[in-house]
Amino acid sequence: MAGPTPFPRAPVAEWSVHTAEHAAIASAALAIALTERGVPYRLGGDSPASGFDCSGLVRYAYEQQGIELPRTVAEQYDVGEHVDRDDIQPGDLVFFSTVTRGVSHVGLAIDATTFVHAPDSGSVVRVERFDTRYWRQRFKGARRVASLPPSP
Repeated sequence: MAGPTPFPRAPVAEWSVHTAEHAAIASAALAIALTERGVPYRLGGDSPASGFDCSGLVRYAYEQQGIELPRTVAEQYDVGEHVDRDDIQPGDLVFFSTVTRGVSHVGLAIDATTFVHAPDSGSVVRVERFDTRYWRQRFKGARRVASLPPSP
């Protein structure tokens, strides 16, 4: 499924600010995640063949666009730029506290009210609304990571 990566890979620390080009990358990563709807959840899973956990899905979707993200939810929460809840755009990472006090779950925003994610054991990658009471109470923040490395 993955063809050649259209953009050079770079460490997160070298990423530049968000632009229209970066929005295109985020949208493409989101499109990849959406094609994985129905793939079973698997703890530690990071591919369509093995299944996905939440951070594995996010990492896989961005990796297809040449953006390398860390593997765990906590590490992903520490990368990119903070995004205010009112400024969430397609492809932004949205974080929740579901099993611990800190961040423990991540998905990709589709818009300001919906996201795609790999929820938990026994379920599949799916789309949900994060403006429902359950997700709204557990929302911890959003990050924008779809940035290209600065030009030399």
